[in-house]
Amino acid sequence: MSTKATHPPDTPLYPIREVSRLTGVNSVTLRAWERRYGLICPQRTPKGHRLYAQDDIIRIERILQWLNRGVPVSQVADLLDQPETVEAPVPDAGDWASQRQQLLATIETIDLPRLEALYQQSLALYPLSMVINELWQPVVKTLEAKWAIEPDELVRRALEAFLRSQVGIRLHYANQATRGPLILLNAMPDDPGPLWMLMAALMASEQGYRVQLLDHTLPLAELPQAVKRLHCSMVLLTSGQREADDYVRRALPDTAKTLNVPLGVCGEVARLRDAELRDSDVHMLGDDLPQAIARLRPLLRESGIL
Repeated sequence: MSTKATHPPDTPLYPIREVSRLTGVNSVTLRAWERRYGLICPQRTPKGHRLYAQDDIIRIERILQWLNRGVPVSQVADLLDQPETVEAPVPDAGDWASQRQQLLATIETIDLPRLEALYQQSLALYPLSMVINELWQPVVKTLEAKWAIEPDELVRRALEAFLRSQVGIRLHYANQATRGPLILLNAMPDDPGPLWMLMAALMASEQGYRVQLLDHTLPLAELPQAVKRLHCSMVLLTSGQREADDYVRRALPDTAKTLNVPLGVCGEVARLRDAELRDSDVHMLGDDLPQAIARLRPLLRESGIL
């Protein structure tokens, strides 16, 4: 079946921004699916603006279903018009395992032009939550486990610098384009770098939050003043480490009581320390970053901020 749009004249049509909001797929990815793979074919206004019908939205949801089953985006077109019971094909070189291997090798050889190409490609072809879950988060965990045994400061710092630059550019323009709540994001003191913080910043920005990053760990005692002066709606702390016992068991809960906004924790530390802080004023959001960021909106509503 052709993807050419042939909708009746009275069919409701939606602009790309609204379709992005409804499906969770950003506009860059929607355009890439159309141009590179012909997965969708929206109507166009006389000025060339894309307009999507309900059928297109349903098709986008089916694309997401196939991607979530591990099918590479290059194979989805052949499956969209097949019966729902058709089995997913055996993944080829475009599957997530292969992409993780490519990304790991590229990071460890410090091939920055290739790293930028892989980064941009992943964000263009897949929803960000999928990219974080299936690609970047597993790769960062693999690297941190390796670096715990064999430290490689050059590779770590090169990766951090790359992501700080890419994420910083994205945040600059995203913060200007939204009026969403401002999240103050900071790494915890034992975290050797900002990798978890940068991934969380990407996810938060994608979900419509404004994000304020701090390059260096801010002492907990200074958070109340930072919240007041920056007009933050929430503080989110990240770490890929266990963090010190006194910091987790005493300092964090005490600080949470002094803030007039929620204090959340995500990253590996949230998984490792969940039981210790579950009954405190600290909100443990887990180590799955897309899920952690998804929990912010209900939390802000419960706190009366939204």
